[in-house]
Amino acid sequence: MEFLSIFLQQAAPQAKGGGMGFWIMMILFIAIFYLFLIRPQQKRQKKEREFREKLQKGDRVVTSGGIHGKVHEINDNTIVIEISNQVYITVEKSFIQPYVEPKAVEEKK
Repeated sequence: MEFLSIFLQQAAPQAKGGGMGFWIMMILFIAIFYLFLIRPQQKRQKKEREFREKLQKGDRVVTSGGIHGKVHEINDNTIVIEISNQVYITVEKSFIQPYVEPKAVEEKK
């Protein structure tokens, strides 16, 4: 019985220190997770929201499905896009992305 009490007394301080290390690692893991995943996603969402709020008639846009066109009309939750002469489609605002000029392909000489 005396052996058991000596063993438990020696094991107790180690368990306490090990628990503290666990919490430090968990806090460190959460901080890294926030800095590398959550924060960049929030910045991207804020930038997209600002873009959609600043949309004006005549702006060139691309839908998430890849359809290119010009903004013809802006409503509360939808946008009417002219994709060709007198061809219009209505799209949800959340599916609109800014138009980026494609890079010119260099011709082989």
